Amino acid sequence: MREYLVVFLVAGAVTYLLTVVAREIALRTGAVAAVRDRDVHAEPIPYMGGLAMLGGLVAAYLVARQLPFLSTQSGEFIFPDVRAVLMAGALVCAVGVLDDIFELDALTKFGGQVLAVGLLVYSGIQFRFFYQPDGVQFALDSSQGALLTAFIVIATVNAVNFVDGLDGLAAGVVGISALAFFTYCYTLTSINGVTRATAGALLTAALAGACAGFLVHNFHPARLFMGDSGSMLIGLVLSASAITVTTQFSSDDIALGADGARASLLPMLLPLALPILILIVPLADLVLAVVRRTRAGRSPFAPDKQHLHHRLLEIGHSHRRAVVIMWFWAGLIAFGTVLASLYTGPTVWVAIGSGFGLTLVLTFLLPKVHGPLVEAVEAGLEPTGLVEAEVDAEVDAEAEAVDTAGAGPPAEEHPGGPPG
Repeated sequence: MREYLVVFLVAGAVTYLLTVVAREIALRTGAVAAVRDRDVHAEPIPYMGGLAMLGGLVAAYLVARQLPFLSTQSGEFIFPDVRAVLMAGALVCAVGVLDDIFELDALTKFGGQVLAVGLLVYSGIQFRFFYQPDGVQFALDSSQGALLTAFIVIATVNAVNFVDGLDGLAAGVVGISALAFFTYCYTLTSINGVTRATAGALLTAALAGACAGFLVHNFHPARLFMGDSGSMLIGLVLSASAITVTTQFSSDDIALGADGARASLLPMLLPLALPILILIVPLADLVLAVVRRTRAGRSPFAPDKQHLHHRLLEIGHSHRRAVVIMWFWAGLIAFGTVLASLYTGPTVWVAIGSGFGLTLVLTFLLPKVHGPLVEAVEAGLEPTGLVEAEVDAEVDAEAEAVDTAGAGPPAEEHPGGPPG
């Protein structure tokens, strides 16, 4: 666990530092998000956060190769698989960088995503088989496995791209999902007594760190956007992490959870279901957007301002609160899925039900109690501080009015005197 923590911290620190460099590159190349009617930011913000996140992932990979436990216990497939995922991520990130600068059309971006999936399949990272609950293997031929891999990866990439509409939203959702999948990988290997050095655990630990490091610059008010270079990168890494689980373990290794429970409600579909379940919020947003646009006679790729995060703003949530609530939904689904996959009993369902109830309250009841007290809490002020701030503002305004009425011509400032 300590070495995975090191991987997390390295990815986060390097991403945090490289974000400044990525911002400068974006400004020099003109990769800046202009303010549009469907956007929620009020001033142009640079893109290319994906470059910083890619740098953090690569740095975490290089450090992991030197750590004693991971370097000796990883086996012959771990680091090659991680390297292949990062290479595919670099390819799709490059396509995203071009889109951030030149605004590529949807078909060109889709072609780049297909090429990245092709690199994954060529490197051996694809669905090959599933295990049924009775241990019988359900095999896929190479073309079936490649098509299923392409569907899962491309769907996840575009779901993350769709949800990237508020400051910190996509990075937070993917970071939470990565932590949930890391918990699944690490706990499952611990329960079944197999090596804890896995490609899925390494990738998701690094991905969670990269998202955390980027969030420092991206949480509202954002100083940098991840752009398509970042959203496509983290979507690919997350989905590919789940696929690597099927290439390393046998059915006996991943079939059992704690206390003899099954490792999933549907063990055969676990690698297929997890990427979908942990991203159910952005995937639902994607499906609703496609249905909404096609029913209106528009292209499924035509932008609008009716995503889930836009609707949260409409019902009264602030920008930051809307983001945090969507994080709650992502965490509830991601960790709820992992909890139900590894453990059984009423305690599990009580915990999931309690989380669901709390999230519902935060989503729908919090806007109804929105008032001066809530605004004060969000601003970091106590109610008395809010009153004092208002009184001070009124006094300052009155003093300024008196000074303006009785003031003569402005005095000449002395060079080297105190600033006005």
